[in-house]
Amino acid sequence: MAQDHNDKFIKSVVEAMIFVSAVPLSLNTLHQTLSEKVTISKKQLQTILQQLQNDYDARAVELVEVASGFRFQARQAYSDYIGLLFKEKAPKYSRALLETLALIAYRQPITRGEIEDIRGVSVSSYIIRTLQERDWIHVVGHKEVPGRPALFATTNEFLDYFSLTSLQQLPPLMDITDIDVADAEQQPQTEEA
Repeated sequence: MAQDHNDKFIKSVVEAMIFVSAVPLSLNTLHQTLSEKVTISKKQLQTILQQLQNDYDARAVELVEVASGFRFQARQAYSDYIGLLFKEKAPKYSRALLETLALIAYRQPITRGEIEDIRGVSVSSYIIRTLQERDWIHVVGHKEVPGRPALFATTNEFLDYFSLTSLQQLPPLMDITDIDVADAEQQPQTEEA
């Protein structure tokens, strides 16, 4: 049965729930969970979440909203120092894997064949398997053509990993002419004598 509690107490409960959760908590999850014990509207809960975000404005940790919900995370400015705590190296991803992921993110839903046509080379099964094991991509259907190839799209875990709430937050793609200019600027200039 729902009980009435003061806003300060509920705010502390919400903060603790997000803090201890291993995964981001959505507004709906927080509301359903809290509703078992307290009377609270989603609007009140949104206000509490905004207050918590404001409370953490000047702190090393921030409350952020990602695709799956709300989570606490360290501010980007401290990432180099926090990385010192973790002796294991961050996984290195090949250019082929990153290109494949980028094509899926920007062109989804997309088939493996369409990725291969754009890249001009075949996509290794290892790359697709790695992206699926990371839970960054999943099959969202099958294209209605002979062979019915799988259509790939990104997941909320992909968005969460890159601290995005939606695909609209992806940076804009550069035109091919912009890439050529950027590559030319990075090439060392040599003078002929």
